[in-house]
Amino acid sequence: MSEMSEQRTVVITGAGTGIGEACARLFAAQGARVALVGRRREPLERVARETSGLVLEGDAASSADWARFIAQIAANGAHIDALVACAGGFGSGNATDTDDAAWAAAMRANLDTAFVSARACLPQLIARRGAIVLVASIASLAAGPAVCGYTTAKHALIGLTRSLARDYGPLGVCVNAVCPGWVRTPMADAEMQPLIERYGETLDAAYRRVCADVPLRRPADAEEIAAVCDFLVSPAASIVTGATLVADGGSSIVDVPTLAFDPL
Repeated sequence: MSEMSEQRTVVITGAGTGIGEACARLFAAQGARVALVGRRREPLERVARETSGLVLEGDAASSADWARFIAQIAANGAHIDALVACAGGFGSGNATDTDDAAWAAAMRANLDTAFVSARACLPQLIARRGAIVLVASIASLAAGPAVCGYTTAKHALIGLTRSLARDYGPLGVCVNAVCPGWVRTPMADAEMQPLIERYGETLDAAYRRVCADVPLRRPADAEEIAAVCDFLVSPAASIVTGATLVADGGSSIVDVPTLAFDPL
């Protein structure tokens, strides 16, 4: 989003795997500097070797860690032009199965990471007229079974997106959310395991099963979601803010009570 001439810097949380990793690769291939935030050093270093990225090991939900990240970015002569908040996870179980610790973990992983990251980056994003993308989920729009903490936190991300867009739009910052459906990532692969065990099928077959009623009949690749994030931090999206861009192969448009009539 920045109109300044020097090389832009994109900060990515959850950058070691999945959508975050795909974003890092895409932005780096386009010539951006990437700052890679995550809790596990090994995957961050692997991505950094292939993207010349800056490794920022720590907790995206920690204000203290963010103070260190901001200092490291500055020490590398960079300014923050965009934040793509991909960190997330945790939150399975229904309400009665979710104790206080599990609830707090779900909020921290999926909501606090986005809020604290945005708050830390906003001073520079304001100065650079930059952009924020919060990677939410179709769980931000509807409820799956027994994922109470995850669903609640992802719904809250939409509210956070709108609040940030409303408050910081007058200062030139665009803030949007992306809501993927199933995406082939290590986390989603793990979520297929109960189906693999129940039906004695392969990972590919499990993905086909969960996408059987998705109009495009397939999950996304992480690179496809990265491309959506790339659009939202590009000049092409300079008038887009406060939006929720759904990238789910059409699953959220399906009228569930009519599935019995589907001829396909």
